[in-house]
Amino acid sequence: MKILYFHQYFGTPEGAGGTRSYEVARSLVSGGHQVTMVCASADRSATGLAGAFAGGRRRGKVDGIDVIEFELGYSNRDPVLTRAYKFLRFALQSVWVALSERDYDVVFATSTPLTAGIPGIVAKVLRRKPFVFEVRDLWPELPKAMGMRNPLLLASMAVLERTSYAAADRVIGLAPGIVDGIARTGKAREHIALVPNGCDMGLFSEVEPVHPHKHFPAQIAAGDFAAIFAGAHGRANGLDAAINAAAALARRGRDDIKILLIGRGSEKDRLQARSVELGLTNIAFSDALPKITVAGLIKGSGAGLQLLADIPAFYEGTSPNKFFDYLAAGRPVLINYPGWLARLVSKHGCGIAVPPEDPESLANALMRLADDRAMAERMGVAAAELGRRQFDRAKLARLVEGTLVQAVGPPRN
Repeated sequence: MKILYFHQYFGTPEGAGGTRSYEVARSLVSGGHQVTMVCASADRSATGLAGAFAGGRRRGKVDGIDVIEFELGYSNRDPVLTRAYKFLRFALQSVWVALSERDYDVVFATSTPLTAGIPGIVAKVLRRKPFVFEVRDLWPELPKAMGMRNPLLLASMAVLERTSYAAADRVIGLAPGIVDGIARTGKAREHIALVPNGCDMGLFSEVEPVHPHKHFPAQIAAGDFAAIFAGAHGRANGLDAAINAAAALARRGRDDIKILLIGRGSEKDRLQARSVELGLTNIAFSDALPKITVAGLIKGSGAGLQLLADIPAFYEGTSPNKFFDYLAAGRPVLINYPGWLARLVSKHGCGIAVPPEDPESLANALMRLADDRAMAERMGVAAAELGRRQFDRAKLARLVEGTLVQAVGPPRN
């Protein structure tokens, strides 16, 4: 197959963003397919292209993937209107690619943002190309749950959501709640596949563990139990939970337990200021780092923190990259909200689930792991086994391939 793949945030492990699309595209290429990836520049991603932009775009090969990159410079620190403008600009430029690329068999578009579906809709309607839409978050349900109240914007999202699902020959959801949400719009369940985020077992098996002390010696001592959060620092991530747990640990005199927050986002400055205001010395902040570097730090840490704001829409409807990175690294997971991931953690004994907005419980869980390193190691072994058995991204990529094959259908004679 010749696959035209749209993902605005595509990135390789050299960058700080998620690499699902990179791993899926590489798997498709290794399976004999041709992949053209259409993406945009972003502050956390490294697309693998290094040449100069010409007319706002550049093109080249990255590990066998034909990459087209638009010069947009997206950042999650951008104001809302700026981000919306860049979403629409990427969608319109992608439409041009969908109409002008001469030879492809199927369009594969992945959100977020929701506007990623627009080139797929256009290719389906105007060029009669099969279209597969991958849904990473439910819109407008999630923005509405987070407090968006603009009726015009919410209505526009709802129309685009339903149009994307209706146009798509197949839809992929990354979490059980996403699959259910797609089905509620009337899409037949036999045309919806659940393919969650996965574990880059190859990457994590190759990197050596690096105790965070080696990168942050001023804040973390060699013998400290270090828990890591690696991801965006936005409103949805609810990282005040980490600050509150650090404050609870400080009150108990547990300075041997450190919390390390790696990443960037709109809330980071406020979180750092709050940490200083509280006089906390047991929490450290780092800018976003390449995924290869982060992988070593996670493997060398004591636990991974899976934190989100207490929003019920998240419970069944998210599939965070970081959760699966913690599994791949063989680290116990501390999760502070209920739902399908918390059930996995409890069922497989690969970490500890605590109630949302309960810093004392999160502090207690950190102390349990720090005080019983043997238990923490057992949980880490269980995490790695779960990652290998159920969430190896190489296996999940084959499910994506199967969905694309179904959309294209049997070859025509």
